Amino acid sequence: MTSEETPGDLFHPGERQLQERFDSVRLADRIGGLTLHDVITERDRAFIEGRDMFFLATGDDEGNLDCSYKGGEPGFVRVIGERTVAFPNYDGNGMFMSTGNILLHSKVGMLFIDWEHQWRMRLNGVASIHYDHPLMAEFPEAQFIVEVEARQIFPNCPRYIHKMELVERSKFVPKAACQTPDPEWKDNFEEDLPEEQRARRALAAAELASLEEAAAPDLESGLAEGLVGDGDTGDGDAEGTEDGKR
Repeated sequence: MTSEETPGDLFHPGERQLQERFDSVRLADRIGGLTLHDVITERDRAFIEGRDMFFLATGDDEGNLDCSYKGGEPGFVRVIGERTVAFPNYDGNGMFMSTGNILLHSKVGMLFIDWEHQWRMRLNGVASIHYDHPLMAEFPEAQFIVEVEARQIFPNCPRYIHKMELVERSKFVPKAACQTPDPEWKDNFEEDLPEEQRARRALAAAELASLEEAAAPDLESGLAEGLVGDGDTGDGDAEGTEDGKR
């Protein structure tokens, strides 16, 4: 809760209606007063920057809503100010449903979850898109950076979080000094892909074909030598058998 707010300022009429129906006004005011804040603490920073995924809720200017999963390496969401976080937008299906909503209606909700230790935190705020951002250099293949200025930060009751452990991070998360593989579904939309991607994929296919063509003579020679070697071994075995008979 900010210094200018009172517990009564935290909740809108819809929330109050249900709190009154279920006699939770006192509880809501108490918890809200203790946990809601708009400045990112060191504990908040450690939790946010330790996550490798979060859920992002957005809406357009007509009230249509969208919720999407965002994944990356731990630390791909950065705390860059006492009220501001930032994260990269990577290549997707080209629809830009979440970030397109931000251009029309900037309010967003972010939900961070630690599945292994069963803890979660929400950050609600105002988002903006930046095509020329200092963090672009730190996130390979980022299309742009999204900043979110926090309006509300608060933990949630973790009792319904299912305990899960990480098995493997996605191989499609961009990393420095290595080529990110394309998902197989793009093969079905080759003619519809952005021009840059089509050119890159065509170049990669041509390079692969060239390597395979260059390796073909060596492969054929190796097979031929193997066949000759097998024949020699076979003759030796045959002679040995004849010697044994004599």
